[in-house]
Amino acid sequence: MASALCPPRGPKLKGAPPSHYYENFLEKKGPCDQDYRKFWAGLQGLAICFYNSNRDLQPLEKLDLRLFSKLKDEALLGSSHDTTYHFSLVLRDQEVKFKVESLESCEMWKGFILTVVELRVPSNLTLLPGHMYMMAEVLAKEEVRRAAEVPWSPVIKHYKVKREGSKYVIDVEDPFSCPSLEAVVNYFVTHTKRALVPFLLDEDYEKVLGFVDSDRENGENAWTVPSSRGSGPALPANVPKPLPPVPVSVSSQEDKLPQLPPLPQLPDQDENYVTPIEDSLATEYMNRDVSLSSQAVPLKPKKPARLPAKPPKPPVVPKPDLKAITNIWTRKLGGSSPQASSLVTRLGDITAELEEKLQKRRALEH
Repeated sequence: MASALCPPRGPKLKGAPPSHYYENFLEKKGPCDQDYRKFWAGLQGLAICFYNSNRDLQPLEKLDLRLFSKLKDEALLGSSHDTTYHFSLVLRDQEVKFKVESLESCEMWKGFILTVVELRVPSNLTLLPGHMYMMAEVLAKEEVRRAAEVPWSPVIKHYKVKREGSKYVIDVEDPFSCPSLEAVVNYFVTHTKRALVPFLLDEDYEKVLGFVDSDRENGENAWTVPSSRGSGPALPANVPKPLPPVPVSVSSQEDKLPQLPPLPQLPDQDENYVTPIEDSLATEYMNRDVSLSSQAVPLKPKKPARLPAKPPKPPVVPKPDLKAITNIWTRKLGGSSPQASSLVTRLGDITAELEEKLQKRRALEH
């Protein structure tokens, strides 16, 4: 079965080429470069992008024109056969030198750079009406881009201002003297094209406590302001409410004493009350001289008795004279009767048993 013919595949697209206000070849020499290097350059917003060729999509490096200070022409110091034109771009942190092949290219680069930086078409350059129209279109695009651009985060910078006599001197690379502090502020604002302005604290404070609350049913967010001043934030339904704190007050020094158990209630004299015999011993410890209406005085706790480090030795029991005891019983019962002999035998057995137990006890004690 023959397969259907497939259309020929075209080249893979790597990406859309970058859009520039103006692009052309440009030779650049930075502060760290020993000689000029040729790039394909393009003006994109407030940045000059440098590429190896016009087919590259990612730039090798960029120059930030937000740090623009001025443009100046460079004098030709080479041989008379050098027909290139030179100009320099002075930024706040560096100075970059450029070289182009024609006067038209030099004026075009300077004109587009000044247009995007100053937001106006320069009138002191040698340009044709067509070039002026191109720069006017770039000016309109840059104004739209800046209107949609997110503003910079505010950055706080500190400058030293010294007072010398009746004047104030701004301590920078080129010191500038001003007659007043207001003139110092105006100097920064005007000479930086409003890039540096005084830092003002926002004194617009809210008068009502509010927050954004979301509705769980429909998912909408609404600005909520608590109605009552004293009520705090509402607790969730599944969280138990905390118990109110128990007030603790100490009125006098007597309240700091330890609490005694309550006294037993005495029986009323009108009732026929019989005191049990077992309770009579328990009430003998009470002091009868102290009236019951008087306030009970707490007793000081007794110190626990110290136990001896070593247990005391048991007293030495004298060894009984078993023979004397036997003779006494023999005399009382008579030595010739059979009862006496049997009794003496029993006494001897008891004596021997007692003696054995005494020996075991002494062995355990020692």
